[in-house]
Amino acid sequence: VKGQERAKRALEIAAAGRHHLLMVGSPGSGKSMLAARMPGILPPLNNQQALEVASIYSVAGKGLRQSIWARPFRAPHHTASSAALVGGGSSPRPGEISLAHQGVLFLDELPEFSRSVLEVLREPMESGEINISRVAAQVCYPANFQLIAAMNPCPCGYLGGTRCRCTPDQINRYRGKISGPLLDRIDLQVQVTPIENHQLLNSQQPNQAQQPKGESDQQIQQRICAARERQLNRQGKINSQLSSEELKTICPLSSEQRHLMDNAITRFGLSTRGFYRVLRVARSIADLAGREQVISEDYQEALSYRIASEAQTSNL
Repeated sequence: VKGQERAKRALEIAAAGRHHLLMVGSPGSGKSMLAARMPGILPPLNNQQALEVASIYSVAGKGLRQSIWARPFRAPHHTASSAALVGGGSSPRPGEISLAHQGVLFLDELPEFSRSVLEVLREPMESGEINISRVAAQVCYPANFQLIAAMNPCPCGYLGGTRCRCTPDQINRYRGKISGPLLDRIDLQVQVTPIENHQLLNSQQPNQAQQPKGESDQQIQQRICAARERQLNRQGKINSQLSSEELKTICPLSSEQRHLMDNAITRFGLSTRGFYRVLRVARSIADLAGREQVISEDYQEALSYRIASEAQTSNL
């Protein structure tokens, strides 16, 4: 239950600040279900964003979507080529990266994608646009997407259980398909644990309607909309778009917080990019709680979504 709640919490934080998220868990743990829930808790598109998305779909020959106000959700298969993700052709058209503009790009079974396909994500994740160069033309398409990725902990998916027969070399090769620079650009990395037996069995009881239910998408969406409104009122942009210079004034570190971050950088080898991403995530955590100032607990929680994953990876 704790792992499931932590994954839901990470999803909400990711939605609040438009942070990239990686979920790691065994098959059937609910990674795809959580990812599919993301568009329902994100704020609807405004007029300008809806026009941008409609224009991209028109250029791609996709026609109008069912709801022009809903965030796009694109989930290409892991056999997709780099051209399918980036776009291209003799007459260049937008790919999945641009079709996910202002929405979510969901990559399930992340290590199963070709390494060359994954590496093309790095530039648009930073710049929010993708440049396509052909002999006849050069085109720049918007690609301001939010990456939600999912993967198994090992090739068979059951690492740590009696069913797993993967060797350490097989696990290292599987994890090694995802480069360090790409992982460094993913703000939140969380383990998703399977639903416990008693929960699964209790859900099949005739009186299950009397059991307490979780929050609805609308309730979560209200919190996220409120958090984003705080961000726009304070800085005119969402937290994931804050520059390092802006973070100096928006997330000033107290002496205690500086000591905390100094220990994290030294002990866990936190990169410069990782350091600033932790600050942005902590700012989103504070906004969800309605706090104007970021407290030490916010930084600790933000760090836990990077450090825990790095520690688990190093122990494989």
